[in-house]
Formats: sequence, structure tokens, C-alpha cells
Amino acid sequence: MNQQNRWMSLLGLANRARKVISGEELVIKEIRSNKAKVVIMARDASENTRKKITDKCSYYNVPVYQVADRGVLGQAIGKEARVTIAVLDAGFAAKISELLDESQWG
Repeated sequence: MNQQNRWMSLLGLANRARKVISGEELVIKEIRSNKAKVVIMARDASENTRKKITDKCSYYNVPVYQVADRGVLGQAIGKEARVTIAVLDAGFAAKISELLDESQWG
């Protein structure tokens, strides 16, 4: 199983465990309340959305990753296209971050 499939599978599992939130406004709310452990954003997000999410994550010290596109992100959680996703569980977030690091740099 390649790295992309591994992080996508784990993200799907986290979603089924109800530890994932999607949608720009909901993700920002979770970042502000310090519940978001990691944020994943599609590269094809609008400039405004990218800036808003990146700035919030930077201010609240939440790691943010970018993936290919909104279709990939939606597919990972079994829904339609999603632009932003926040993982709320520290364990899932740590492993997903590790897999995303490996897939981007490995």
C-alpha cells in the first residue's frame, strides 16, 4: 500500500470514529477552541481559504498539510469533495502527520 493510500485509509478510519471535522467554518471553530490537532487542506482551495486556514493554524500552533486536491480529501473520508479537514484526536493526528510527511518528502 503506497503512502497516499495509507494516510487516506487512516483518515477514513478517524472519520468513522467521529474524530474528523470538515468544512472551512467548522475547521476554523475547532482550531480556535484548540481541539484541532492537525489540519489538512486541498491545494486547489481558494487563495482566501488558504490564507485564512494557514493564518489560524499558525497563530494556534496547529500543523497544516496540503494534499493534491479536494477530490482526494473527500474520497479519504467517503464524502464529496472537501477543501479543509481537521483531525480532533491526537493519536490519529500524529500518525496521519507522520504518513503525510513520508509521502511528501519520502
